[in-house]
Amino acid sequence: MNPKAQDYIDLHHYPIVRPDSDVFKSILQNIQSELAQDGCSVVKGFVRKCCLPYLVAESDHAAPHGHASHSRTNAYFTKDDENLSKDHPARQFFERSNAFIPADNFGEGSALRAIYEWQPFFEFIRRALDEDKFYRYEDPLADVIVNMADEGNGFPWHFDTNNYTVTLSIQNSEEGGEFEYAPNIRRSSENFDEVSRVINGTSDKLKSLVLEPGDLQIFKGRYSMHRVAPLKGNRPRYVAIFSFVEEPGMVGSPERTQQLYGRTLPIHHERAGLRSDNYID
Repeated sequence: MNPKAQDYIDLHHYPIVRPDSDVFKSILQNIQSELAQDGCSVVKGFVRKCCLPYLVAESDHAAPHGHASHSRTNAYFTKDDENLSKDHPARQFFERSNAFIPADNFGEGSALRAIYEWQPFFEFIRRALDEDKFYRYEDPLADVIVNMADEGNGFPWHFDTNNYTVTLSIQNSEEGGEFEYAPNIRRSSENFDEVSRVINGTSDKLKSLVLEPGDLQIFKGRYSMHRVAPLKGNRPRYVAIFSFVEEPGMVGSPERTQQLYGRTLPIHHERAGLRSDNYID
């Protein structure tokens, strides 16, 4: 029997199936206020605690198919450009050690996919973001994925490829793994000066938070630079990522898809260059 999203989501506290209710409207108002302020909102305990072991088991089962990579990368996942000055943020490279379990490991029978494809969930996220142009990401390797990290792993400063990222914390490591971000620093331009300040630790815009298992995070990572601090302990950190975009048909670039998942599919080359903006990544 395929899992049902409504069995996992705490519909008592978050009645997303009753969009006309006062509780739902209040939740939306709070989320929209937080997103307007700094591009990030956390919905505490969105998934019921009793269901978390099933999501951990699903992640454990798919973990051997994760693509682990150890590389040096900049905030834009681009190659070094010697035409730029040596102190340009696009020429600042850092160690990246991480693993992503691609979306094609979460097919029919996956609870994570059931949540992602459930229309009330889609409408909840769309309305929270107050977007009319709103679509599920069509990348078959990246629409529903799990970020998996072990001791010593982390993710250096970067921007997301897609405009809206929705994450669900499934399991934390014993220590570390704080989510740090600089809100909305790339709203109207690349803002390289502020990016440099974030990288060298002099920015006054940084915020930090710890997501607990079951928490849902709505984050505008296309505009807010962010990273995950290194982890400690033997327990892997699992975070599911549900991706939404502003234009239909969008997928990841061939270069970045290869970096993150260790492979590409024909669709990545067929749709290369299809973007909703002109940022360098």
